[in-house]
Amino acid sequence: MSSIEPARIAPGGFKELGPLNWVIAKIGARGIRAPRFSLVNVLGQHRLLFLAWLPYSLMLLGALSKLPVKDAEVVILRVGHLRNCEYELQQHRRLARSRGLGPDIQSKIFEGPDAEGLTERQRALITATDEFVVTRGVSPETWAVLARHLTKPQLIEFCLLAAQYDGLAATITTLKVPLDFPD
Repeated sequence: MSSIEPARIAPGGFKELGPLNWVIAKIGARGIRAPRFSLVNVLGQHRLLFLAWLPYSLMLLGALSKLPVKDAEVVILRVGHLRNCEYELQQHRRLARSRGLGPDIQSKIFEGPDAEGLTERQRALITATDEFVVTRGVSPETWAVLARHLTKPQLIEFCLLAAQYDGLAATITTLKVPLDFPD
């Protein structure tokens, strides 16, 4: 999405977000080192739904996650790439770098599972993500390969993570959430 397109729902301020979501948006903006966190400033306008969604979303990325953070970023970057969601990619390119996935490996993630230099685990995650996003499922062959790398709880989390970021990409694109950074 181009940052020039007008947002369908403009990022809100204190009045639109209410005091709690406004504070969360300010803390989030500080966390990403931006003047505002557009996604939070948009989704936070549905006050209760946002408060229900936020802990789930944070759990998929946080300390309680069963998937290693590098694996989660591989999945999220691949979903963002497949869905051509520049907002998701802009956020997670930065986050992935801070989690040890530099520009070289990110370009391989975008290239796909056959890219030279990927680990077998990364290939399995990318292949499964591609199938999940495109076909809404994972073939038995791909599942068997993925299951060699992930535990049962991690397999469950993989599905929920891919679904969360696929749905989030669709929401971001539909609402035309403005980018947080000029790049």
